[in-house]
Amino acid sequence: MSNPSTYNTISLSNNVTIAYISAGEPNLPTLLLLHGFPSSSNQYRNLIPLLSHKYHIIAPDLPGFGLTTVPSSYVFTFENLANTVSQFLGELNITSYAVYIFDYGAPVALRLALSDPQPIKAIISQNGNAYMEGLGHPFWDPIEALWASNNSPANREIIRENILTLATTKFQYTAGVPSTALPLINPAAYTYDFLQNLQSPEEQEIQLDLLYHYRTNVALYPEFQEYLRKSQVPLLAIWGKGDPAFVPAGAEAFKRDLPGAMVKFVDTGHFALETKVGEIAGEVLRFLDGRDS
Repeated sequence: MSNPSTYNTISLSNNVTIAYISAGEPNLPTLLLLHGFPSSSNQYRNLIPLLSHKYHIIAPDLPGFGLTTVPSSYVFTFENLANTVSQFLGELNITSYAVYIFDYGAPVALRLALSDPQPIKAIISQNGNAYMEGLGHPFWDPIEALWASNNSPANREIIRENILTLATTKFQYTAGVPSTALPLINPAAYTYDFLQNLQSPEEQEIQLDLLYHYRTNVALYPEFQEYLRKSQVPLLAIWGKGDPAFVPAGAEAFKRDLPGAMVKFVDTGHFALETKVGEIAGEVLRFLDGRDS
């Protein structure tokens, strides 16, 4: 039987307080779960109980999301998100872990790998992209227009009005999901994401800054890929095949740099855990158990 999840906070330097979920015995191998936009550790609420009998689970809220708090001086870049996660892991004395990456969690983890590849023992990429061919269009069109405009107020407003909304948050959860599976999606999940992370003007400014800064992750794709080639880190790519943001070609591309990568698809969308949590948990356990055996 899995241990119950606990909901914790830890204070870092510079008045940053990280909220995180933990589960599983601390002496078990650690599995770090990094969430995506526009969610929080809450996206792993159904996965954690299926894994915590075998792994020590740590799932933080990234700065700008969930219940993590940062001072007004915090600059929202992916470099800073990665640095904050690195400090968080240091405070918890976590020096070896596998990591489950999704959406924004992918560049955060891969930046950690560029800084210090040794702690990362395996990667599960669930719609966590590191290749140009994984960027789905037209989903990325307004974001790429923001990059091309050098962060213009007009393009920020387009994204504010068309992406940072409850309707688009719901779309991220439901697009690509078979109609028969849509009733499995709890509306509270995307409603919470919107209310917690997108509703206020201050929250919207944070998300606009991160969407603009995402271009630096794309610029780092060659370095991420070089890390994968050099490290040959064990990797499972398990992908919601209907995801309009990160399309299946991004999963297949991992095999270019990691010939031994396992690539699997599930019949769902971006937030694959909402409808395929049991199947994904089974694949994760098989992958990690095979590596640990």
